[in-house]
Order: sequence, then structure tokens, then C-alpha cells
Amino acid sequence: MADSLPEQGSSPQILRSETVLVLALSLGASGVSALISFVGSLTKPGGLKHQAANLNTSYAPGRPWLDLAWQLFGIATALVPVALVAHLLLRERVGGLRVLGFDRTRPWPDLARGVLIAAGIGSAGLAFYLVARAVGGNLTVVPESLPSVWWKYPVLVLSALQNSVLEEVIVVGYLLRRLGQLGWTPMAALVASSVLRGSYHLYQGIGGFLGNMVMGVVFVLLYRRWQRVGPLVVAHALLDIGAFVGYALLAGKVSWLPTM
Repeated sequence: MADSLPEQGSSPQILRSETVLVLALSLGASGVSALISFVGSLTKPGGLKHQAANLNTSYAPGRPWLDLAWQLFGIATALVPVALVAHLLLRERVGGLRVLGFDRTRPWPDLARGVLIAAGIGSAGLAFYLVARAVGGNLTVVPESLPSVWWKYPVLVLSALQNSVLEEVIVVGYLLRRLGQLGWTPMAALVASSVLRGSYHLYQGIGGFLGNMVMGVVFVLLYRRWQRVGPLVVAHALLDIGAFVGYALLAGKVSWLPTM
């Protein structure tokens, strides 16, 4: 989506620096971290599928209340870049995150579209992961290894919501807007957004990188069609909730789900 420069007259240099800083504080840094992690996995003896990529782990084993405090702290601080993006967009006088289609003006269409996206991507994504792991191109993803405490499932849901808001607001809505303002072509912006999404999943292996890059292409195309990140947030949240909670319920109970 190509937008004009902000009314306040921010120069391309300022917008470029702003974009780099937002990414450096969020998913751009995650991409570098994932690359380092992937190199470590590649150079470790044994195949990738015999190593684990652990998500939603305990921060204070044996101390549930302290663990909960750390979990909530991590979820809240991960959303600070979204607050920064909202602030930057408010300074443009374009309505903050509303200009990206992240608001409550169309809850039911956003929900319906999000459910349809999740249904379409979820089964295909799971199948792709299982194949990628089987051929040695992916680590074994362990979506959660939290202790069996009362807050386990609420925290998993909150973690999924945090992931979805952070990624879709920044990697789709904000990044496409800024790249459009900087004169990038629609194709170049699509590639940048999709590669960025794949990059911070590289810690899972080549399968995680490629699968999320393809998902990124689909999400960019849908965003351009609907001009809203709301359905993408819903879809991403449902996918992550299914992965996190589903793993917690099924791990060790079904033969087709890899565990470590």
C-alpha cells in the first residue's frame, strides 16, 4: 500500500531511520537472533530434527508465582514496539493503529475472515512442518513446556495474542506503510515483509523459514485486498492458540505429534 509522506513533512531519511529503529527494537532483532540460533543448530552434532526449538518455557521452575510474574512481564514488554508504532502513527494524525485496520470498527467481518484464514493455513502449515522435520530440515518444535499450574492455559492464550498483534501490526501494517512512503514498489515491499517474517522463525530450521515466508506472502496479499490487519491478527492468534494449547493437550498422547 503506497502512502504519501506524513503531513508533518517527515523526510525519507527520518522515516527510514524510524523504520530501522522500530525493527531493531522488535522483529528485526528477533531475525538476527534466530539466524544465530540456526547457525548454532546447524553446527551442533546430530540432525536438526533431534534438536528442540522451545517456546513458552518456564522462567522460574518450581516457583509458580514468580514464573507467572515473568511470563506476564515478557508478554507486556514484547508489545512495547506496537505502542511505539501507535505513537508514531498518531503523530502523523492518521488515527494511530486505525489507519492499519487494527480497531474495533468491524469486529465480526474481521473475526469471520480470520477464522477462514486460520482454517486454510493451519492444516497446511502442520503438514508442511511434519514433512520438513521428517526430511531433516526442521528442528522439533516444542510449543510449550510450562508446568502444570492454574495459569498455564491463560498464559498460552495471552502469548498467542501477543505474537499475533506484534507481528501483524509491525511486519504487515506498519512496514508496508513505511516502505510505500519510501517509494518501494509493491513487489519489493511484499518480499521484504515476507522474508522478515521467515527470518525470525529461522530458529526452527529451513522449514520454519520457508513456511512462514509463504504465509507472509498470503498475509500481505490479503492485507492489500482488505486494508485491515484485524483479520490477520485474528488468524495468527487462532493458529498460535491451536499450536500452544493443542500441543499441551496432545503431546505424548498421539503418535503423529513429534516431541522431545
